[in-house]
Amino acid sequence: MKKSCIECNSFLPSNVFNYSLENFGVPLCRNHQNFIRNKKTTPETLKLYFALRMLGVPAELEKFDGYKTIDIAVVEAKVNIEVDGMQHKYNSRQALADLKRTYYSFKKGYITLRIPNTLINWNVNETAKYIFNFLNESEERNWEENELIQEDWNDIFDVEDLEDFEHD
Repeated sequence: MKKSCIECNSFLPSNVFNYSLENFGVPLCRNHQNFIRNKKTTPETLKLYFALRMLGVPAELEKFDGYKTIDIAVVEAKVNIEVDGMQHKYNSRQALADLKRTYYSFKKGYITLRIPNTLINWNVNETAKYIFNFLNESEERNWEENELIQEDWNDIFDVEDLEDFEHD
């Protein structure tokens, strides 16, 4: 394992590297150790977040979207990841609140993945790999949709007409 922070890629002295592995399970610089300590997130969310970061996923922890705080957000792929405890399954008010949050995120173009704590505790690495694959598929699909939109615009407007428009 290379001795650099998984968040900022800065070099870590051996004592910081060893402390971080022992206390966080991943290499973090002191600034990012403090950043993580100040978050009010569950151990399962942190475990999944770190597994995704180790795979190179540009995930953001506790991202506020203007309406709510997302456990883990991958903005470039328009994917929100919510890590759910048992209360999300057995409490009807919590389940309805979750559905509403998912709906409002969907209206903004985001997909919400709901991952139960039990899955993370059982096999975080396989869970992270499937999310990684999901994100790659999502990114490819977004790219293809953007290309189709571009083709539609090219069919509607002649490129020469647009060039003339720019010079007017």
